[in-house]
Amino acid sequence: MAESRRRPALSARRRRLAAWIAGATLFALASAVHAAPCRTQTYEGDRFVVCPYAPRDDRLELGWRGPHGALDSFAGLKDALGPRAASVEFAMNAGMYETDQSPLGLLIVDGRTVRSLNRRSAAGNFYLKPNGVFWVDAAGVPHIDETETFAANPPHARWATQSGPLLVDHGALNPQISANGPSLLIRNGVGVRGGRAFFVISDDAVSFGRFARFLRDGLGCGDALFLDGSVSSLWAPAMGRQDARAGLGAFVIVLRRR
Repeated sequence: MAESRRRPALSARRRRLAAWIAGATLFALASAVHAAPCRTQTYEGDRFVVCPYAPRDDRLELGWRGPHGALDSFAGLKDALGPRAASVEFAMNAGMYETDQSPLGLLIVDGRTVRSLNRRSAAGNFYLKPNGVFWVDAAGVPHIDETETFAANPPHARWATQSGPLLVDHGALNPQISANGPSLLIRNGVGVRGGRAFFVISDDAVSFGRFARFLRDGLGCGDALFLDGSVSSLWAPAMGRQDARAGLGAFVIVLRRR
């Protein structure tokens, strides 16, 4: 269910934006060296697993079907990858989906549009506007655009997934999300900063607001997109983690280049 509040005063938004810029600068200096595949961080008392993607070091792919239909789970994904599974840095569920496990919104796989952009209005987190698109260009550089911005000037995306809501847009938190609402769930999402993407899943059940603040203020991401809640899952081989949930939709897969 959507959590809402009135738009904050402009001065308050400016103060938060200034705090984000300062945090982003410090985080950039602290993370100049390519990080381990995934790491755990604590923010406002809750734990999050952060999995960075850097085009120079990694390859990013999206997919939801294998030779036998929907991938369904990390076990199904591992089977579909075959020998390439040994190169997986991490994988995560990549957005909301229909009951048949097909994407609810846009999905572009290796330049081919599997599902068109969804610009409808309806109930549910996906439709909590603004929503957005995470996409990767031909050079592997990640981006996040608000859905209508993406629709107005469609980029040449090699990989793309649509979800919602957009948590952070050019440093501003989504005004429809309360600071720390009563809905507490395991959540996952993605933020971008400095030509890299940071995929995040909470270890603890957290509010939308805290999750969004972690991406903006904890990781310095100027743009961030919610992927899903409750079903959020992670496969991180270096951590010895392969969540067993089945019935999932699309996946993002990040593989080592070397």
